[in-house]
Amino acid sequence: MVLKSTSASDNSVYQVSGTNVSRSLPDWIAKKRKRSLKHDLEFQNRVELIQDFEFSEASNRIKCTPDGQYAMATGTYKPQIHLYDFANLSMKFERHTDAENVDFLILSDDWTKSVHLQNDRSIQFQNKGGIHYTTRIPKFGRSLAYNKVNCDLYVGASGDELYRLNLEQGRFLNPLKLESEGVNHVSINEANGLLALGMEENVVEFWDSRARSRVAKLTLENSFDSSPFQVTATSFRNDGLNFACGTSTGYSYLYDLRTSQPTIVKDQGYGFEIKKIIWLENTGAEGGSNNILTCDKRIAKIWNKNDGKAYASMEPSVDINDIEHVPGTGMFFTANEGIAMHTYYIPNLGPAPQWCSFLDSITEELEEKPSDSVYSNYRFITRDDVKKLGLTHLVGSKVLRAYMHGFFINNELYDKVALISNPDSYKDEREREIRRRIEKERESRIRTSGAVKKPKVKFNKDLVDKLSQKRGDKVADDVLTDDRFKEMFEDEDFQVDEQDYDYKQLNPVKSARETEEGAAKRIRALTAAEESDEERIAMREGRGQYSDSEGESESDSETKSGEKNKHAQEMSEQEKKALAKKVAAAQRRKQERESAAKFMNQMSVGVDASNAQEEAFSTKVQEMRQQDRQRDDNAALVRRNHQGEAEFSYIPSKRPPTGKDNKKAVKVDNEDDAPQGNSGRSRARSQGRRAGKNAFRGM
Repeated sequence: MVLKSTSASDNSVYQVSGTNVSRSLPDWIAKKRKRSLKHDLEFQNRVELIQDFEFSEASNRIKCTPDGQYAMATGTYKPQIHLYDFANLSMKFERHTDAENVDFLILSDDWTKSVHLQNDRSIQFQNKGGIHYTTRIPKFGRSLAYNKVNCDLYVGASGDELYRLNLEQGRFLNPLKLESEGVNHVSINEANGLLALGMEENVVEFWDSRARSRVAKLTLENSFDSSPFQVTATSFRNDGLNFACGTSTGYSYLYDLRTSQPTIVKDQGYGFEIKKIIWLENTGAEGGSNNILTCDKRIAKIWNKNDGKAYASMEPSVDINDIEHVPGTGMFFTANEGIAMHTYYIPNLGPAPQWCSFLDSITEELEEKPSDSVYSNYRFITRDDVKKLGLTHLVGSKVLRAYMHGFFINNELYDKVALISNPDSYKDEREREIRRRIEKERESRIRTSGAVKKPKVKFNKDLVDKLSQKRGDKVADDVLTDDRFKEMFEDEDFQVDEQDYDYKQLNPVKSARETEEGAAKRIRALTAAEESDEERIAMREGRGQYSDSEGESESDSETKSGEKNKHAQEMSEQEKKALAKKVAAAQRRKQERESAAKFMNQMSVGVDASNAQEEAFSTKVQEMRQQDRQRDDNAALVRRNHQGEAEFSYIPSKRPPTGKDNKKAVKVDNEDDAPQGNSGRSRARSQGRRAGKNAFRGM
């Protein structure tokens, strides 16, 4: 179950009922197979807003009662009148008349009193029981209007007179003598009783119903089309100051009664006569009071009365005879040249009526985009298609039903025949469907509902510039408008700090100048911080005052060395071992930092020009060869990465055997100041390697 819908200016128009709804059938099928459709689940689940909302051939006029509870429609064939009850969503009754209806009016708040203008020059009054009274007029009537103040019924006819029938007195009054012949349409202003008569010429005559005299005569001019035209529709707004009229050439004129120049002229676009004009005031939507509806036999358009901008449109597949708006809602009924009358619903214009409030919840769920198929279970094929499929022998049978320049064929039969004639049709159709879906997704990514507003970039402007340089401005704009990356350029928490150490580690590729400056700053800053930390740690551990200053005098250094030796003699063996471990660790870390800094300085791209000129190239080559020989002698392999980290691998070997006489005392800080003896080691066992159970100890 689906609903046909069209969209114009982002306003969806849903067709609830009519000839081209989701489950439409040809007339010659519906009449023969109505009983069999009760087993069709899709047909059973269709949206049937009002039951029997149709006529045998066509409908002429449709109007809603002032209380909004009923709708009355007239149609043919045979000429008849239908009344629909909104509370029960069904037809209340139908009446047949002797002549076809031209126009009718509902005189009471409900349906009980109505007057009908017939095409046999008769005026028929009906009440609850049926026909109440019938009278005739001298000329063929075209339009009706009723004045509630003095109970006058005005009948516009083909002559030069406007007939007046007073319903209170029950008699005809003297007609109004007109300057032109042929009254196409009559309308009355409920605010002041002013009559507007649209004539066969391009003239609108205004009459005062109280003085029964002509007030003004408006001559329409069309600078766009020089052909002669008639005034076919007139309408007053409820405020008493605005007036609209339509012509036989498809133009609508909007006037302020205080001026003779139109405020706006709107072209319907098809060149057909304007059949009806409705001021949409009480729709319940925001800004709905500025909209107006103009209708010809092809399309009904809703547009803004101030600037003429289109709001929505309703275009059925059959000709429109009349259109009616349900007051206070977004629903419209159309009487047309078809069996079923159409029902349209525009949610943006107003809510659904109270008697069908369920439409608000099912319209979007059941929405279906319009398709090109005429009937849901029949396909139209041309004579060339018949030859390609090899069905020429079926022409004239019930399988192929002739229609215009082709034939209608059942969808199931067509699929079978097409598969036989072209075995690869399924594969081709599958490829076309895949291509169609890809194009649809691509279209949804490119098209937008309005102009794309580029958001203001508050943060990460450099990133946007780099992206536009590498990928182009289009890609940068797509990233800015993407909801997934919006906060990256608006929220401060997502700002990229290019001076951060982590950012530089992830983005090492920079220019030569940036690499040199960043590496130098990073090495110097880290080395100074670590050195100061090591100095503070050593001072806390009791090593005494530590200084690398070159300005110390020899006496100060000797004094400090003596104090250290004295203090070392007083310490126990455990304290000596612990202190030796800490000193060795500090020296090892210092050597690693120096080697890393030296390596980074060698790998730096930008080297100071003065230092490079002072040191000759041969000297650098000799130093590098000497380092290689030392590395080969040590049988060690050092691997370094771009971050300055070093990986050291070596082959352990045993030390040569030594005698007891060669043993030296433990060397604490300065080997020259330590006491000499025949026993003891020349250096601490733990110095130079990690404490713990080492597998290589004793080598």
